[in-house]
Amino acid sequence: MKILVPVKRVIDYNVKVRVRCDGTGVDLSNVKMSMNPFDEIAVEEAVRMKETGTATEVVAVSCGVTACQETLRTALAMGADRAILVSTDTELQPLGVAKLLQAICAREQPQLVLCGKQAIDDDANQTGQMLAALQGWPQATFASKIVVEGGEVCVTREVDGGLETLAFTLPGVVSTDLRLNEPRYATLPNIMKAKKKPLDVLPASELGVDLAPRLSTLKVVEPPARSAGIRVADVAELVARLRNEAKVI
Repeated sequence: MKILVPVKRVIDYNVKVRVRCDGTGVDLSNVKMSMNPFDEIAVEEAVRMKETGTATEVVAVSCGVTACQETLRTALAMGADRAILVSTDTELQPLGVAKLLQAICAREQPQLVLCGKQAIDDDANQTGQMLAALQGWPQATFASKIVVEGGEVCVTREVDGGLETLAFTLPGVVSTDLRLNEPRYATLPNIMKAKKKPLDVLPASELGVDLAPRLSTLKVVEPPARSAGIRVADVAELVARLRNEAKVI
């Protein structure tokens, strides 16, 4: 089974994001970038399937600028077999990425697309679902457990008040949630090995995909500053303040 894992280059989750003065977006200059954490979970799960013999090949894919090769090298260091960069300087939105992934699926013919449920920069949570719709494939989102057996995938999802288990026949799309696994750290030997693994660069223009944006950002603002905390003398005062001032109990 070949697994395709889309990975996105985003601002590192440890970085405090700064909004541009004109409110048109966030400042990306001199900011540390890394792989989207939900995509790391997807790469880890795909590599585990390869290690257990469930999968035969793991292919990481990223869409964007040349610097996305760094993200792909991270996926290769984690255990992916090879990588593909769909190169473009165009601002990509979820539908555009889904169309590019559809074109890559046509070339690679994967049996499973394993992707993060959302990216931490736009929190759109759309690309996996759009790709499944374009492909006409079944999908399961927010996976906390994945079992592949006999050409069928069983996915356990965390829902309000319990768990839900879905099953579908391959090929299909699964998006990963936080509790699926804990991604491994890329060791130095594996980072060195990753430099020799194949990474193909494919111009987006060769795929003939319409990347025209459908959405426009009107304004980006920072969240309101948090007020300073209050030190209380004892538990009784804490309870009184919660009851009389905050009115939460």
